[in-house]
Amino acid sequence: MSFIKERIASFGYAFEGIFEVIKSQANFKIHFLAAFVAIAAGFYFTISTREWCLIVGSIAAVLSAETFNTAIEHLTNLVSPDYHILAKKTKDAAAGAVLFMAMGAAIIGLLIFLPKILSSNFPLLDNL
Repeated sequence: MSFIKERIASFGYAFEGIFEVIKSQANFKIHFLAAFVAIAAGFYFTISTREWCLIVGSIAAVLSAETFNTAIEHLTNLVSPDYHILAKKTKDAAAGAVLFMAMGAAIIGLLIFLPKILSSNFPLLDNL
């Protein structure tokens, strides 16, 4: 197989992995929804290029962390199909990494959007 064909095939494998995670992982769908909300809010509030970089970087980091977590879970299930305390610790640590990343992304989102929400005539705040 030529170099170019191998590169094209590797993209195909990567997309297969992404679609598998999207189909099988409920938490990925939640993170994906949060990403959509953040992007929509970015357009609504016309955030700066610097803020877009933080939002896009956060989205990529959280979705990547969730994808790594899924890969670690699959590999752990393969090598340790029966319960083992180290398998549990491995899965818990990977899930903890996703939680850290998601909390960091949420904080970034709050730092960017909360001042904009509080200083605007945001319709959702009218009834509060």
